Amino acid sequence: MGKDKLRKFAEIATFENVVEMDAGKAYKGKWAKEFFRNDKPIVLELACGKGEYTVNLAKLFPERNFIGIDYKGNRIWRGAKTALEEGISNVGFLRIQIETLLEHFAEAEVEEIWITFPDPQPQDSREKKRLTNPKFLERYKHVLVPGGIMHLKTDNDGFYAYTLEQIALQELPKLKETTDLYHSDLVDEVLSIKTYYEKKYLAHDKNINYVQWKLTKG
Repeated sequence: MGKDKLRKFAEIATFENVVEMDAGKAYKGKWAKEFFRNDKPIVLELACGKGEYTVNLAKLFPERNFIGIDYKGNRIWRGAKTALEEGISNVGFLRIQIETLLEHFAEAEVEEIWITFPDPQPQDSREKKRLTNPKFLERYKHVLVPGGIMHLKTDNDGFYAYTLEQIALQELPKLKETTDLYHSDLVDEVLSIKTYYEKKYLAHDKNINYVQWKLTKG
């Protein structure tokens, strides 16, 4: 691991808005009350990377709490540091493997989930790693409130098609969808938030896919 990564890992250990690994289990069912010290709804961004969406959503919606989740601490460092520097109190970061989500959040503790430009895991052998795989969707159903909202933004057309297939197979209600967000009438101040990776894709004229759906328990 390079010196810069080591420095960032050491630094996030001192950040009051970052919780790492098993420490997050203590907040299960109590994120709003004990971490944010309020009673506002919880919104998650999964595979949040540098946390651009987490931080910018928190700015737009001060009446909600936002938690960015990623395993790579050197990426979380950027979003967490920005939030601290700008005094954004309704945002936090959790460094865990997303597979362990149920160990850190209680049933119906979360109102909404964003997945923004995750690794599409295109190989057939890695389907179980895709964040809209049925096993992941079941985890989300558990932590979301009944009828909780899911969002996906991705440049990967194959992963987008796979996600639509899973939504159809589970007969989940789609609310919005487009294969070319920035040439659609859906784009607004929320959907126009751009991550580091999204900016790179747009610079190469890549289309951006977006779908919003309700995750209902079957």
